[in-house]
Amino acid sequence: MRQQRATAPRTKSAFLTRLTGPRQPVVTYVIIAICVLVFIAQSLPVIGSSVTGALQYAGIYSYPIAFQPWRLLTAVFAHASILHIALNMYTLWIFGIVLEPLLGRARYAVLFLLAGLAGSVGVLLMAQPNVAVVGASGAIFGMMSALLIIQRHLGGPITQLLVLVGINLVISFLPGMGIAWQAHVGGLVGGAIVGFIYTQTRQRSRRTLQIALLCALAVVLVLVGVWPIFAA
Repeated sequence: MRQQRATAPRTKSAFLTRLTGPRQPVVTYVIIAICVLVFIAQSLPVIGSSVTGALQYAGIYSYPIAFQPWRLLTAVFAHASILHIALNMYTLWIFGIVLEPLLGRARYAVLFLLAGLAGSVGVLLMAQPNVAVVGASGAIFGMMSALLIIQRHLGGPITQLLVLVGINLVISFLPGMGIAWQAHVGGLVGGAIVGFIYTQTRQRSRRTLQIALLCALAVVLVLVGVWPIFAA
């Protein structure tokens, strides 16, 4: 009996099957889970401020005096308040359940990471070096612009999406809101570029070109993100 149990095929539970099925936004689940876990760590007494300080990004971290380039990405997974993470995760969910099945998990993950990286580069280029930022909103703005480009290419409706992007972008510039509009603009541009690459390389025969262009974009973003170390 024990041997039969050991050799019997193992099956996933019904819940796990539904959660990780081919049409389920698994990457979106993972991103949300990481952000929530990081926020819990940020909220802990004693160490919380240290966690935030270790993950946040400011332009100064791209300069030789405090060179820590990995913050260009780690800041994407940290948040400043419960309202901040709640709004970002809700928006991430809304766009993730559309984009992830449309693009596939790998391409969707690449979009999120490159848009997030582009958001931090926007902070480097347009904000004061001592202004620290956290949050996934740059990556989320990139998801919005990518969806806009893809929808436009496929001939789908874009008016509502265009209005939504415009409203969120205007809110980013409102005084007194404490919003890093630089990350939003950077993510918007980065996501649009990724979306354009995806639309122009949809055919399986152009898959190698797609990968090459995405890698080239990643290299450019990283180089721009660390350019102060070379300019010093």
